[in-house]
Amino acid sequence: MINKLVENIKKTNAPIVVGLDPMLGYIPDHVKEKAFGEFGETLDGAAEAIWQFNKAIVDQTYDLIPAVKPQIAMYEQFGIPGLMAFKKTVDYCKEKGLVVIGDIKRGDIGSTSAAYATGHLGKVTVGSKSYAPFDEDFVTVNPYLGSDGVNPFIDVCKEEKKGLFILVKTSNPSSGEFQDQLIDGRPLYELVGEKVAEWGESCMGDEYSYIGAVVGATYPEMGKVLRKIMPKSYILVPGYGAQGGQGKDLVHFFNEDGLGAIVNSSRGIIAAYKQEKYAKFGAENFADASRAAVEDMIADISQALGNR
Repeated sequence: MINKLVENIKKTNAPIVVGLDPMLGYIPDHVKEKAFGEFGETLDGAAEAIWQFNKAIVDQTYDLIPAVKPQIAMYEQFGIPGLMAFKKTVDYCKEKGLVVIGDIKRGDIGSTSAAYATGHLGKVTVGSKSYAPFDEDFVTVNPYLGSDGVNPFIDVCKEEKKGLFILVKTSNPSSGEFQDQLIDGRPLYELVGEKVAEWGESCMGDEYSYIGAVVGATYPEMGKVLRKIMPKSYILVPGYGAQGGQGKDLVHFFNEDGLGAIVNSSRGIIAAYKQEKYAKFGAENFADASRAAVEDMIADISQALGNR
């Protein structure tokens, strides 16, 4: 699947991923009112609203972008209806030719880790039949429990030709409480990066490994170091836009070939109509505002890469 991600990035010339992280507060009133009119102010109504919101944004942006990243917590908060909206979103995005990165941040061991991997990337056997339950192309994984937690995912990735993005240095302010701690004079995130590179050696695509890393845009100097440690790992870069990251901060996440990184923006795109810059579109045309925000993000990153 890493080959398809790289192919999509080359085709669109847009190393970006749209985070489909819908909160009810992001969804325009007219979308919610229609959903509530059909299903009531219920979990089903909320799920319908986020599904329609997602669909409209995907319809207006899929030709510009290589991938999407739905964050499962935004769907789980609405219970079973929310998870059904998650699945509908995954399937619809794949129909549109997009690579889907399931942002699930799972991390456990043994049979539990294997079950997570099966549910999101693999196939589960039921009697004489097998099913792909959620069927994302990549998922995010928390490596805190070590190889016992990651290897079951790698096993499924090898079988299904799918991939992982493993948390290495996250974009949140308190990440350093653990990730920056020194071990034999080196920060923990560097040691995790080395492990990601090691895991990735056994899962190579044509140019890059199926095993990638998550490194926040808010730490560009750390990204520079980690790029060298993980030369064949794709880096998923959260923290652009709403969390402060800008195109000029991101050049070190990319290799000289202009590949090697994909930058995420979530509310900066899906809730763009709420920003002053895109207010002219209005809530009625929220998806058009999202398209404009995608175009601006692509231009920002392209300019930064061109000037390095």
